[in-house]
Amino acid sequence: MPDTYPLSNLAAIDAAHHLHPFADMKKLNAEGTRVIQRGEGVYIFDNHGRKYLDGFAGLWCVNVGYGRREITEAVARQMNELPYYNTFFGTTSTPTALLAAKVTSHAGARFNHIFFTGSGSEANDTWFRMARVYWSAVGKPSKKIVIARKNGYHGSTVAGASLGGMKYMHEQGGLPIPGIVHIGQPYWYGEGGDLSPDEFGLKVARELEAKIDELGEENVAAFVAEPVQGAAGVIIPPETYWPEIDRICKARNILLVTDEVICGFGRLGSWFGHQHFGVEPDLAPIAKGLSSGYLPIGGVLVSDRIADVLINEVGDFNHGFTYSGHPVCAAAALENLRIIEEERLVERVRDDIGPYFGRAWAALAEHDLVGAADSIGLMGGLQLAAEKSTRTRYEKPDQIGSLVRNHALANGLVLRATGDRMLASPPLVISHAEVDEMARITKLALDAAWKELKS
Repeated sequence: MPDTYPLSNLAAIDAAHHLHPFADMKKLNAEGTRVIQRGEGVYIFDNHGRKYLDGFAGLWCVNVGYGRREITEAVARQMNELPYYNTFFGTTSTPTALLAAKVTSHAGARFNHIFFTGSGSEANDTWFRMARVYWSAVGKPSKKIVIARKNGYHGSTVAGASLGGMKYMHEQGGLPIPGIVHIGQPYWYGEGGDLSPDEFGLKVARELEAKIDELGEENVAAFVAEPVQGAAGVIIPPETYWPEIDRICKARNILLVTDEVICGFGRLGSWFGHQHFGVEPDLAPIAKGLSSGYLPIGGVLVSDRIADVLINEVGDFNHGFTYSGHPVCAAAALENLRIIEEERLVERVRDDIGPYFGRAWAALAEHDLVGAADSIGLMGGLQLAAEKSTRTRYEKPDQIGSLVRNHALANGLVLRATGDRMLASPPLVISHAEVDEMARITKLALDAAWKELKS
């Protein structure tokens, strides 16, 4: 860093010039930002030398952990050979073409094509347009409406935020845009009432069928959902939910879109979330774990059903980005996927570290402050509760979650709070001992928050 920007002043410089995403800037500037200086394995270090176990893998994305020189060296080689060229005008680059083949090789027989983007938000904008173009090309131009879920998250671009069901996002900017409607989420703990999880799963899934009937099947293009709701709080659907959704989409001839931005690339112990739940989507946006966050890249997995029409019937698909298939980002992603393959991280999550994490996480359900401890693969959600037996929640859920999160951070662990749910999503390379450390600090944070609440 140049002398004009001393490390001790970085927080002040940040406050003076940097507008953060999803932040109350007045409050943030008053409290001061935390400057993260470096990362190694599952740990990050701030500019004061404090060490934190990153229980959230950056933002659900640093699957192979920090400090992987194989990726940075691959990036440097590609930078020196070809730092940039576009994929417009009939061109490609070596890493871009190879990455397309590599990703689709893990996506199942129905996915043989990918459209590259720069992020998950762009990927959701892309399939949204792609679905409408597809239906128009096959002679059903009225099929434009997309059904999504309340409390789902699909990015923060205009289309992405509209597809998402977060009310606080819709309140800013006059969203959702026309042609997007929402149905209920499969959140049994918060909304299941007296129904069993399986009963509730079927009930919520069948809201899709009812909404199709209301809107008219001839007007509905697609249904989109995350295999597991991430930003909503790691909400794992009941076992009955996804098979019924898959059945309805096939029976009613609407496209199924699984948002794999978080669940993709090993997070659930499968390459993609739809594989874990045994469903067959038509389109699947991806990002995050594609490069483990080392460089920004996303895309849309496009099934043969859609790709054949785009290739043979549409002509020009007038959509794309300057950085679609960026060669350096593709090189980072290729090396990241090589690591995942060679270290068998997907299988490790499925057979070893995922179950180990699940047992450690489940033990936290014994705490007085915890109503439920849910996990799948290397994703965990802790439901905080005022009364465990009745599933009674605190009146101010955001304050409860933030209290636990702050105590965890003070003890060297990064967790995320979404209302009264604590979220964990560590790197896929986390060790058994590091999972134990996560669980230990989480319990410390719960103890401290419980004591504070009781006093």
